[in-house]
Amino acid sequence: MGYHTFDAGRADKLEDAQQRYRSLSAEELRWALSASRDETVADLGSGTGFYTDDVAPGVDHVYAVDIQEAMHDYYREKGVPDNVDLVTSGIDDLPFDSSSLDAAFSTMTYHEFASDEALSEIARVLKSGGTLAIADWAASGSGRNGPPVDERFSADEATDALRQHGFTVEFEAVRPETFLLVGSAE
Repeated sequence: MGYHTFDAGRADKLEDAQQRYRSLSAEELRWALSASRDETVADLGSGTGFYTDDVAPGVDHVYAVDIQEAMHDYYREKGVPDNVDLVTSGIDDLPFDSSSLDAAFSTMTYHEFASDEALSEIARVLKSGGTLAIADWAASGSGRNGPPVDERFSADEATDALRQHGFTVEFEAVRPETFLLVGSAE
């Protein structure tokens, strides 16, 4: 099971582009998703919509999924693009039809929801061949930023979990503080 969720009272910290893009750039996320204009994508753990805003211009529709309504309130105040719907839900019980999403991504939130139930749900809602991109804090990191090291997963642990839920991991990169995985659903 995952760990705590980010404190919505500190949501403004999630808008620090200089800090956020050190972990994952907008270009790298768009590359990992390889989404096209006619696709429907979900941002799993969307928070303030920081990365949702980077993906939205290049796709047909984005579902910004977050368990905290307060994060959606922050996003509404900031301004939600027309092709983004806010969805308040846990990742372990997604309100989408089976095989309805072309892609999904999680940026620095995998450690919050990592569970068999959540990964099964993601596999259920993605179309066959659909892309899942996960960027998260690495267990091998220092812990200076992000969650405590004991709440993180290694890229190998996340890769094993994805494979156990029917994903083929096509790309893996481990950095000093983070990792990026790109997989496809069966």
